[in-house]
Parts: sequence; structure tokens; C-alpha cells
Amino acid sequence: MAAAAVAAARGGLRGALLLQQQRWSSGSGADQLGELGKGAGKGGGGGGAIREAGGAFGKKQAAEEERYFREKEREQLAALRKHHEEEIDHHKKEIERLQKEIERHKHKIKKLKDDD
Repeated sequence: MAAAAVAAARGGLRGALLLQQQRWSSGSGADQLGELGKGAGKGGGGGGAIREAGGAFGKKQAAEEERYFREKEREQLAALRKHHEEEIDHHKKEIERLQKEIERHKHKIKKLKDDD
């Protein structure tokens, strides 16, 4: 995982997104949570006084946390989608530019042939 963190630091947004995908693919961690809102999880962390107490407030807090993280995931996916759309636009413009360059060079070659 340390190598992934170094790649994220070097790769900017792409590296950070790759690191996040690796975290997602390593599992949700649900096996260590126990039942959400039913007190302390199996992983040793309590999650705070309300979560440790369990009951209705613990379930409510767990639901709010789940909602928060789902929203964060949606935001990250939207940012990733936007990034890819911007990359596509950039590459389309680059293709256009290079095609114009090719035509310019073809015109120069034709002009040199015509001068002979």
C-alpha cells in the first residue's frame, strides 16, 4: 500500500483516484463493523460514545455516516467523470491541431514538388 501512496503523490489526481480505487477494491470493511448501530465494532474502534451505546441513536448515527460516505463517493465519481470528459476534450483538440499540422506539412511538400 505504501507504493500506492507514493504513486498517488506522484500522479496527482490520477494517482489519488487510483489509490481510492485500490482502497475500495480491498473490501468495504463491513466484516469488521458488526451490525451498524449495535455498539462497538469488531475492529477494536468504538466509533464514539453514541455508537458504543447502541440503540436507536447508534443506528441513526450509523445511517447518517453511511449517507455521508455514499454522498462523498458520488462526489468523487462525478469528479472522476468530469476529469475524464475534460481529458477527452483535450485529446480531441490535440487531434485537430495535429491534423492541421499534417495538412500544413503536406501542403509544403506539394509546394516543393511543384517548384521543381
